[in-house]
Amino acid sequence: MPNRTVFFVSDGTGITAETFGNSILNQFSFRPHHVRRPFIDTVDKAHQVMREINHAAEIEGRRPIVFVTLIDPAVQAIVKENCNGLVLDLFNTFIEPLEAEFGVKSNHRVGRFSDVSKSQEYTDRIEAINFSLAHDDGQSSKNLLSADVILVGVSRSGKTPTSLYLAMQHGIKAANYPLIPEDFERGCIPSSLAAYKKKCFGLTIDPLRLNQIRTERRPDSKYASLENCRYEVREAETMMRREGIAWLSSTHKSIEEIATTILRDIRPDRLMY
Repeated sequence: MPNRTVFFVSDGTGITAETFGNSILNQFSFRPHHVRRPFIDTVDKAHQVMREINHAAEIEGRRPIVFVTLIDPAVQAIVKENCNGLVLDLFNTFIEPLEAEFGVKSNHRVGRFSDVSKSQEYTDRIEAINFSLAHDDGQSSKNLLSADVILVGVSRSGKTPTSLYLAMQHGIKAANYPLIPEDFERGCIPSSLAAYKKKCFGLTIDPLRLNQIRTERRPDSKYASLENCRYEVREAETMMRREGIAWLSSTHKSIEEIATTILRDIRPDRLMY
């Protein structure tokens, strides 16, 4: 659907509005133009973003879609009363019925990250990020005892982004270790991981997809050749099966899906908080 803009307007970072809004938009087979407008927390800023939205409506000849997460009633009123777009309020849609159900008023706190630096959850996430960076791509085998999970798989199968997502979003200390041809020749997982096999979780990938990814990185190399990709994937899956390491294919899964599967299998407690 051409010439259609979606705005994500928030008094905070806009991450909640954009994430939830995109989850809804993904149900439709078109890709509109996205505009995130964070920190709209004053009347002046609200008027400014309204002018931008209304200008888009005038230029495009159709009303923009506007996902909002706004708390301040004065800012809300400006957006809802002056906007020439379809306004979808992601907060009040849920806050008002929950207030009625709980029998209490919400605290109307602006920004979901208030005082986050003082929380244990924030500290845990920072520690997990530092751990994952220090143990990326087999850089270090120190302190693996404190790892929540060790991701194993061939190069470019999605280990690094999954490790960092687990750390940033869930405070999981995730190391990752590449399985290489030398490991397959030895016929066993690297010795540095043997004592931590129960912490290991494997990622595999379709060889054709792996070939595409590696070709972008190192075109016309043995590393990227389809024959080598097929060999490495086959041997890695055989090794993980033999060692009793649970694994999944990252070929058609998002990082979020992969991470959730890992959490469900190795740290189900992290899905409850």
